[in-house]
Amino acid sequence: MNATSKKKRGTTGGSTMPPPHQASVTVPFPAPAPLAPPAPAPAPANGDEALYQQAEAALRANPRDGAAWSMLGVLLRRAGRNDEALVCYHRGLEYEPDNAGIWSNLGNLLTDAGRHAEAGDAHARAMRLLGDSPQLLFNAAIGRRKATAYHDALLMLDRALADDPGSANLHWERALTLLQVGNYEEGFREYEFRRHIPAYRTRPTPGTLWDGSPLDGRRIFLSTEQGFGDALMAARYVPLVKARGGRILFECHPELRRVLGGLPVDEFVPAGSAFPDFDVQASQMSLPFLCGTRFDTVPPPVRLHIPPDARAKAARVLGPAQPGILRVGIIWSGRVTFADNGRRATSLSRFLRFGTVPGVRLYSLQKGPPEEQLDPLVSRLLVTPLGPHIEDFADTAALVEQLDLVIMTDSSTAHLAGSLGRPVWNLVQFMPYWIYGERGQGTPWYPSMRLFRQIDDQDWEPVFDQAMAALAELARTKAIAAKPCRA
Repeated sequence: MNATSKKKRGTTGGSTMPPPHQASVTVPFPAPAPLAPPAPAPAPANGDEALYQQAEAALRANPRDGAAWSMLGVLLRRAGRNDEALVCYHRGLEYEPDNAGIWSNLGNLLTDAGRHAEAGDAHARAMRLLGDSPQLLFNAAIGRRKATAYHDALLMLDRALADDPGSANLHWERALTLLQVGNYEEGFREYEFRRHIPAYRTRPTPGTLWDGSPLDGRRIFLSTEQGFGDALMAARYVPLVKARGGRILFECHPELRRVLGGLPVDEFVPAGSAFPDFDVQASQMSLPFLCGTRFDTVPPPVRLHIPPDARAKAARVLGPAQPGILRVGIIWSGRVTFADNGRRATSLSRFLRFGTVPGVRLYSLQKGPPEEQLDPLVSRLLVTPLGPHIEDFADTAALVEQLDLVIMTDSSTAHLAGSLGRPVWNLVQFMPYWIYGERGQGTPWYPSMRLFRQIDDQDWEPVFDQAMAALAELARTKAIAAKPCRA
């Protein structure tokens, strides 16, 4: 997130479930012998330590134990020590080349590394050895989705669900894949399975679920669920719910309270506080399903509220616009605790090239630990830091409103700029968040947003080259428009 102070960052509003563009590789199915243990569900550090000790004890007793090598690899991968995990998997396969579980775990690791062709080969080898196990198909389908082979992933998931139709994990993975390819009707229906996956951590809301029918004066509690960006995205549905004739009790994080202050709700409920009295309830992220959203019927973003004091502060901080000068806001990282941030984020150094374009001036909207990358700059004239002036999303909105353009890697501020209808260039990873689809420069969720996509996984240079060329052209156009007409 990019709109709160450092003090607040990371204490509220974080995602409480696996990030939608990084499905869990935890496999809930029992492993038939001789399948090595798949990646276990996340466990406390002391639990991992016990597993480390068990794996190492097994290997001291029998250095040729492939399953123990695989378990050690799983633990190292979970700790982010992927190079060491890779050695473990290969050591296990050296002793047990026909162990399907080790091949599947190796495929998961290769997917993490962006080595998608090799990952596909590893998963295929696992399935040749053991057949169409739902467990193996689940891992393979995640790999194909992250390789952007979405239709292959769907075929695998359908095969897995034929054997295990009640698996919430399979339905959740299928939801993410369907949404990515724009099949919103079926995708949002499957998205409801998120409540039943083991990694789902949102506090359960008691009471009757709303079914989308007319409210006829009933009180509906709309609970918040995921990150700030998702809350901004889902806010467009609040007027549609209001049109159903009810009283809306809207759960809201304090960082969003001012900017969402114009929503037609009857009461704002502080996030995490005691539940109010209500008749029915729904998650804000269930509203696309309940409102019957299709790819061609995505509602426009809701109008955000920028308080006069925030707008006045932004004007003071930015100063008056200068003819021919393009004021460009930049953000190079989202919330660092977000599981997939390492893939979607980059560094300030990549963005500095935009400052070489004549007529362009850079303004940092970055918040959180990555903001410290500004400190080594010799001069603050190279990039004007706006972060110290940002306390909540209303402050960010006021600044974005007065900038000419925002160029950024994906985070909640992309949703904010898109909701404001301001020009925003979103530099997205190889397999981006599902609202950005599988191809193209636009998204139906934010008409003012232009997407610059990675062509190869984790390769940012072509993306920045394209954005650089587009920025140079935009700056030239602005400079020409600023020149006085000659008699």
